[in-house]
Amino acid sequence: MITHAALRRDFGLASPRIAVAGLNPHAGEDGKMGHEEIELIAPVIAALRAQGLDIFGPLSADTMFHAGARRGYDAALCMYHDQALIPIKTIDFAGGVNVTLGLPFIRTSPDHGTAFDIAGQGIADATSMIAALRMAAEMAQARA
Repeated sequence: MITHAALRRDFGLASPRIAVAGLNPHAGEDGKMGHEEIELIAPVIAALRAQGLDIFGPLSADTMFHAGARRGYDAALCMYHDQALIPIKTIDFAGGVNVTLGLPFIRTSPDHGTAFDIAGQGIADATSMIAALRMAAEMAQARA
């Protein structure tokens, strides 16, 4: 699994813990709100666990990002863009970093995007860019 391998290589985690969000609200509520969790997501998680990965879910995305829940995993694997980025930007908008895992090179960027609407006006906050550069350096150190 790309996420597991990248957490080991790029972040130095010997045994990464990965939480997987469900696709449907409340992770489908045992099929009452969708079957993707039962038919697709849970079997893949079970197969990865059988290979020795510490991966669990599918979890309800609306409860897996509070501070207590986040202490139980190293990475959250989400099913779509907003499912992951809404909590990240809520928790730390200025310091969020986008990382593309599984590449042969390190790729980070400010999590808030390009901010073309304010480019060249001297009003942009560089905090996320600085965080992205720092994370790239930490990842390079972990790879060394």
